[in-house]
Amino acid sequence: MYRGRIPLLYRLSDLVFGFLEDHAEAQPFEMESGCENDDDSSPFDPREVIAPLLYPSANVDRYRTLLISHVSKAVISFSCPRSNKAALRRNVAAVLRDLGHNAAVCRTKWDGSGGLTAGNYEFIDVLRSDKRYIVDLDFSGEFEIARPTDLYNLLLQILPRVFVGRSEDLKKIVKLICDAAKRSLKRRGLHLPPWRKNRYMQNKWFGPCRRTAAPNPPLPPPPPTAVTVKCRSVGFDAVSDGRLFVRTR
Repeated sequence: MYRGRIPLLYRLSDLVFGFLEDHAEAQPFEMESGCENDDDSSPFDPREVIAPLLYPSANVDRYRTLLISHVSKAVISFSCPRSNKAALRRNVAAVLRDLGHNAAVCRTKWDGSGGLTAGNYEFIDVLRSDKRYIVDLDFSGEFEIARPTDLYNLLLQILPRVFVGRSEDLKKIVKLICDAAKRSLKRRGLHLPPWRKNRYMQNKWFGPCRRTAAPNPPLPPPPPTAVTVKCRSVGFDAVSDGRLFVRTR
């Protein structure tokens, strides 16, 4: 049984998206002693393996720690309640390049064949020497399923909304989550849909990819919403300098 807390550094971006979607801050995850365990008879808890991959010590990969900090700041700078996800990705990638990272927006696209459903996906990748880091601004939402069991819900709770990590770690994480999703659905008497199978999910980040390293420059943060009123009622004339004149006759 896994018991742990998400380090504050990794929760920063989740707080940002909590604001965007008007959700409460993610709570520390732990299995309550009285929680009904209706998930499966296996003693294996995938969180035991996934959590260390998601939240390693800052000393394990100092570059990743720096990248998480820069991604969090960029997301905060360009986020608003009506943020367009595609624009946000472009802006975050541009900010990362300005900070010296080799970042780009990646679009994967694959055809359906041999039981694989066709699909496409977008995310950010960052190249450093021989390593590839994946930045996904809506990671946890990609693993939601119907009627999740208690154990799968607990697994979802540890997934970050904004993922920043090495590609080799992501492959392991995706495989473990997909296996857990399959067990959860089987427990509920449901079939695993094609778009939640491991092969399909792996293609999102590791399928044929088009890397756009020089998109449009980032847009400035949106200004506070202002209400503009145009007066067209009888007796009013709106003029170009913004003043209003009232006709009395």
